[in-house]
Parts: sequence; C-alpha cells; structure tokens
Amino acid sequence: MSFCFNFDLPALTTNPDGDDGYKVQKEKKETAAKSTEDDTKPAEPLKEAKEHLPLSDPQFILRDAVTESVTIGTLPPLHFLNETVFEKTASEREDDEKILSRTAEQGSDLISGVYEGGLKVWECTYDLLELIEKDGETFGGKAVLDLGCGAGLLGILALQRGARQVHFQDYNSTVIEQLTVPNVIINCQEEDEVDSDDDKYGRGKMKEEDGCKKEGKDKEDEKDGNPPPKKKATDLSQQPLLAKCRFFSGDWCTFLALVEQENPQPKYDLIFTSETIYNTAYYPSLHKTLHKLLAPDGLVYVATKSHYFGVGGGLHLFETFVEQRGIFSLDHLWDGEEGLQRHVVVLRFKKQRALK
Repeated sequence: MSFCFNFDLPALTTNPDGDDGYKVQKEKKETAAKSTEDDTKPAEPLKEAKEHLPLSDPQFILRDAVTESVTIGTLPPLHFLNETVFEKTASEREDDEKILSRTAEQGSDLISGVYEGGLKVWECTYDLLELIEKDGETFGGKAVLDLGCGAGLLGILALQRGARQVHFQDYNSTVIEQLTVPNVIINCQEEDEVDSDDDKYGRGKMKEEDGCKKEGKDKEDEKDGNPPPKKKATDLSQQPLLAKCRFFSGDWCTFLALVEQENPQPKYDLIFTSETIYNTAYYPSLHKTLHKLLAPDGLVYVATKSHYFGVGGGLHLFETFVEQRGIFSLDHLWDGEEGLQRHVVVLRFKKQRALK
C-alpha cells in the first residue's frame, strides 16, 4: 500500500529567501505554541459526537469484507478491509456524510472539517505497532483509547493482547461504521475459525515492507483477476472480545464532553494516536482531551511525522505546544532518519501535576 497526503487545503506560499523563510517558520511555531484562552474553541464547526453500536447482523456489515493482513514480528496477524475493494464498493455503502463520494471525486486524502483521513492506514501506525512489538507490551487489564483510530489496528492489537476495555474514536461516523467496526469484528473471531479460513484458502507468502510483513495472497489474487477470500462473521454474541469495545465518532471537543457525562468518567491507562497532529488548529482540543482522559499514571503514544507539508503541523510544533502548556512531559521513543522523518513519542503527566 502506498502512502501520500493529498490534502484538500489552501496551498501555503513560500519565500525562497532564507531569512524570510526562517521568520515565517518562527512565527508559525510561536502561533502554535501560544496558550489558547479557550480550549473549547473549535477550528472548524463542531461535529457532534455519538456512540455507535455494532450491528446485530454481522453478515450484513461484512458482506464485502475482503481483507488483507499485516504481521509484525511476534505480534498476532491483524486483519483489515482491503483498501482497493473498499474503494470499488464505496457506492454500495451507507454514507450519510458523503465522504466516500467526495474523496473519490476530489482525489483527496483529507478534506478539512469534512473528512480527516480515517479510511487509510497511514505509515506511522506501522511504526507504533513495531515499537509495541519491540517493547513486548501485553496490555493486561488496561483501559485503552485508540484516538483518531481509522482502521483501528492499534486498538485491535490491545484487545487481542489482554486489554480490559478498548474504546475507538474517529472524526467520521462513516469510518467507524464502515471500517473500524468491521475490522474489530473480523479480528474478534475465534482463532480456530481464522485458522480454518487460512487452511481453506491457503496462507499467502509474507512480504517484507518497512519491517512489517503483509500477506501477499490478496494482492496476487487481485492480479490474477480473482478477488481475495471474504471473511465470514460469527454470531456477535459468541465474541466476548467485542463486549470490551465501544465506538465513538465526532470531533475531540464533543467526544470529550460526551464521555465526561458518564459516571464514572472513563480514564485510560494507554492512549494511542497516530498521524493526528498534522493541523496545529486541532492542538488545543487534542491536548485537552488527553489531559482529561488520561489516567494519573497513564501514557499517551503519539506516532507522527516531523512535518506535514501543505498543512503545517508536525512533531516540532506539537512539542513546543505541549511544553508551553506544562502538563505533560514528552520523550522520544523512536526517531526514523530516512526519507520524511517519522517519530514515536510518549506523553506522561509531569510529577507535580500527577500528585495533585
């Protein structure tokens, strides 16, 4: 799968003069880091948050569930809807937000305030999965939030490895209903059923891509004109892992307000968020959500690029923003030096804050 950002956002003007370029970057950095008086002020019109319940008929929701898989190190295989097939069947899917048709028409990976990129599995997600595999995290008994989840691979892994509960959140309801929920259901199937499918169709060769292995059979079948095998869903009542999951859509401001109404309010031991700091306008609501929902001893894992061209955000600006707020400490766990630099960092409460 190839990765590129083709953002539907106004182009940024640049000045070839080195000094002016430096001044522009400095001004942008200072603007992003400036303390916002009202954290709840949205950059775009608020998108009301809501909770989504998995459909009672999994055969309906998985009728076009042609999957591909990724395996990283010793991690269990993660299955997710094949992107090519998903795009080809988009016209047949329910989509009140019209994001499937709009992204196809505009050829865009992001339409600010309309669609925030959740239909793709971005490369930094694989970076974070590799780090989890390296560290041997088991998630036993922990509450996990996959924030800006998209396909939900990070949350699914936590679910498979013993998390007590996993909540998935994405900006778009279409992403949650048509991608995240089906992916979770597919991966919640009993292991013997997954093995049965593999025996029936034959497990494909494993391809190495940036340190992770992707099953090659799906792509080979497509080239031969034969679609990859479809996954069959079992009775949802027979999937105890699914009972540990909740699914939410909406922007971070309204999502936070929704869960804060609960008694007790959820607190998460681990929060995963990948490729979500591309727009500096979203930093206040993201930071507030992390602040309010992270458990006192919890950790936030952020997978990101150094800079997102055409949008303006990136790790350096986010680091400055976090430092200015003084609530979290930020440490680098992994820094990729090749190509467009990618990173995985961890946020935790500063000691004086955690003790209050």
